[in-house]
Amino acid sequence: MRRSQESAFREFAAARMGHLFRSACLLTSGDTYLAEDLVQETLGRMYVVWGRSKLGNPAAYAQTVLVRVFLAHQRRRSAGERPSDEIPEVSETAAQGDASLRLMLLDALRQLPAKDRAVVVLRYWEDRSVTETADVLNVSSAAVRTRSTRALARLRVQLGGNIGEFAAH
Repeated sequence: MRRSQESAFREFAAARMGHLFRSACLLTSGDTYLAEDLVQETLGRMYVVWGRSKLGNPAAYAQTVLVRVFLAHQRRRSAGERPSDEIPEVSETAAQGDASLRLMLLDALRQLPAKDRAVVVLRYWEDRSVTETADVLNVSSAAVRTRSTRALARLRVQLGGNIGEFAAH
């Protein structure tokens, strides 16, 4: 990679790393260590293609890569790993705001299947359209709508009613 391309990649990575990390934290239901690994893998894959191809929207492509890396990790998760009921320690910057609400939402997200979680994060955190979400996940638009409806219904049950009440906080 040429110096100018490497410099452009470094600028891109520095600018997008925070956003990618927040998305990864949502995908992993607050597992900051795994989120860091996913962001690192995403940026590594972005670096490989950065100089070879023209990326029309590198930020959107990075989000797509992040979701696909997350889903691949979920598929190949080692049999030795066991999910935990305990939320890992959170840094002080992540603890700002309403911590109990954040923990409740992360716990509710953790209980969703990986693909449903990915749909919720893409549709409602990333504010992507049904079509864009379907493209990222390589599924049909109908599958995204179905997963979205089911995931939101599960979240409503887990959170005890109207999710809109939590958005008002």
